[in-house]
Amino acid sequence: MPTTTRTNRLQTVLLAIAVPAVVFALYMSLIWAPDERTLGTVQRIFYIHVGSAWNAYLSFLIVFLCSVGYLLRRSVSLDALAVSAAEIGILFTTLTLATGSFWARAVWNVWWTWDPRLTTTLIMWFMYVAYLLVRAAAEGEERRGRLAGVFGIIAFATVPLVHFSAIWWRGMHPNIIQTQGGIRMNMDPEMIVTMVTAVIALTLMNAALLAFRAGLEHVARHAAALRERVRLEVES
Repeated sequence: MPTTTRTNRLQTVLLAIAVPAVVFALYMSLIWAPDERTLGTVQRIFYIHVGSAWNAYLSFLIVFLCSVGYLLRRSVSLDALAVSAAEIGILFTTLTLATGSFWARAVWNVWWTWDPRLTTTLIMWFMYVAYLLVRAAAEGEERRGRLAGVFGIIAFATVPLVHFSAIWWRGMHPNIIQTQGGIRMNMDPEMIVTMVTAVIALTLMNAALLAFRAGLEHVARHAAALRERVRLEVES
C-alpha cells in the first residue's frame, strides 16, 4: 500500500474517531456533569481548559523529541512533525488562555491577572510563536532545521515552568489536587469522569490534527523541491 494511501486512511480514521469523541465530551461537560456548588455553570469551562492545557504540553513534548531526533539524525520527517506539533501546541495554548480568561472574568471579575500560572503560560505561548518565527526567518532547509531544533529544545523548558508554577509561587489559580493525606482530586466522581473524557477526546483531536498538518507539511516540502528542480533545469 503506498505511503500516501496509508496516511490518508490514518487521517480519516483519526478524524472519524476524534469528532464524535469531542461532541460526546462537550455533552458531558455542558449537560451531564453536575454544577459546582460554589462556581455554578462557569465551572464547566474547566473541562475544556484542562484538556487544552494537557494537549499543549503533549504537543510541545513532541516538538522537543522531534527536535532532538532531527539534530541527531537530520530526518526531514522529524522536522516536519516538529513544526506541525508546534502549530497545534500554539492552538491548544491559545484555547487554554482563552478559557482561562473567561474563567477569570467570571470568578475574579477580571479578564487577566498576572497569576504565576497564567503568566508562565503566556511566556510559553510567546516562546513557541518565536519558534515559528525562527523557522520563517532562517534560509536553507538544513539551517532552518538546525536552528529550529535547538530552539525547540530550549523552548520546552517553559513546559515544566508552567506546570510547577502554581506550586513554586503562591497565586490565585485553583488547585484541584489535594496532596495532604494522599493524592486525590477535590472533585465529585462525575466531574472526574467528565474531565478524563474531555482530555481523551481532545487528545484524539490533537492526533487527527497532527496527522493532517504533518501530511500538508510533507506535500508542501515536496512541492518546493519540485519547483527548485524545475528552476534549476530551466536555468541550465
